[in-house]
Amino acid sequence: MKKLTLAIKKYGLIYMMVLPAVILYSIFVIYPMIKGLHVSFYRWDGLSEMEWIGIKNYKFVFKDEIFWSAMKNTLLFAFVVSIAKNVIALFLALLLNRNIKFRTFFRTSTFLPVTLAFVVAGMLWSWMYNPIFGLINNFLTLVHLESLIQGWLSDPKIALWSIMFVDIWKWVGFHMVLFLTGIQAIPEELYEAARIDGAGRWHCFFHVTIPLVMQVTIVSFLLSITGAFVSNYDLVYVMTGGGPFHSTEVALTWIVSTTTRYAAVGKGNAMSMIMFVIVLVFGVLQMYFSQKNSYEM
Repeated sequence: MKKLTLAIKKYGLIYMMVLPAVILYSIFVIYPMIKGLHVSFYRWDGLSEMEWIGIKNYKFVFKDEIFWSAMKNTLLFAFVVSIAKNVIALFLALLLNRNIKFRTFFRTSTFLPVTLAFVVAGMLWSWMYNPIFGLINNFLTLVHLESLIQGWLSDPKIALWSIMFVDIWKWVGFHMVLFLTGIQAIPEELYEAARIDGAGRWHCFFHVTIPLVMQVTIVSFLLSITGAFVSNYDLVYVMTGGGPFHSTEVALTWIVSTTTRYAAVGKGNAMSMIMFVIVLVFGVLQMYFSQKNSYEM
């Protein structure tokens, strides 16, 4: 009891300062998750009385081919855009760290798409992809490359890839800034020492730059893959709404459609719980490997 009293006296101010954040987090994060889990065991259209059906919603979800197709698209979206963003961002950071002409202009123009809202970016690229008046197909016609003209958002084979390109375009500037910060923090003396030892450009890149920006790479990859899992709804909804024929459907768009358009709130919450578990597994694996990597470094 005496130790508890001493602890309260010693850390009481800290607990008081943290308490508002804990209360807000509990109200806006913990409670909705628990409520979502509770609703997932009921048949409910959002208006009438809830009916307990146990795990039937989960059985419906496991038989829902569109949901699993959407999950497959979500995983593909997350991994492709995460790898592409980081590889392109690292290349741009290396290029724009050099003393080239109009460097500030290129840095600014690369970062500019980050400032656009998802809706604006989605509508802008929807117009550019338009098969009739879109800039891309008209440009291909102008340079006599008609064979490359596509229905960028109407062809089920390439529609998802067209949206992934927009997501990469929008966020690559943000990740470039992260890599640029990491590269500029590397002491120039390390490169000079490597050159004195006879190291070439590629040797310096693989044995000096890459190891010293590894922490930045891990943070950048974690941010990109987490964002790709939970932030792809806006672009997909604005550009295709999940079509054509559900080819661009991701988990979030199908969950929203199931919950609102088809008034299956219980099933929608069951989907959300399954997606939460999948994302949690990926998050834990990422944290494990990132910590292991940092300890080895």
